[in-house]
Amino acid sequence: MPSLADVPVTVITVSDRRAAGQEDDTTGPLLADAWAQLGAAVTSHIVPDGIESVTSALTAAITAGSRLIVTTGGTGVAPRDLTPEATAPLLTQYLPGIPELLRREGAQHTPMAAVSRGLAGVSAPPERALIINLPGSPGAVREAIATLTPLLPHLIEQIDGGDHA
Repeated sequence: MPSLADVPVTVITVSDRRAAGQEDDTTGPLLADAWAQLGAAVTSHIVPDGIESVTSALTAAITAGSRLIVTTGGTGVAPRDLTPEATAPLLTQYLPGIPELLRREGAQHTPMAAVSRGLAGVSAPPERALIINLPGSPGAVREAIATLTPLLPHLIEQIDGGDHA
């Protein structure tokens, strides 16, 4: 079983309705539980859609020392779905294969996977962190957990300067 033992992880749910308390967060807890089961030290936040709120939450997580930051929500094409736009300026190394893999795996369950605009990449030094944007649907998050779990420990090790396996 892959391990994220003691890795600081931040889960950010991006949703106007959830941030306003109008709906329960259904995806953030799925991610937090999955990463905690792998031994990670997880913190979770809910922020409204939009560039400023997401950028602020991502920057705070990086500054706090998170090594992995996973957002859920705001990756579609609705007017306030701006999570990728908020994430992009913080990335210095893009990992396009991760969103491609997530969309490919998701497309086996629903054609809607093709409309996710999520990004993945690594933030700038000195506080390098792996940032991954996921859709806001519980099904997509469950599929992403299964897809990402074997990759994450190696990616975190690489970000920290580990040798190639």
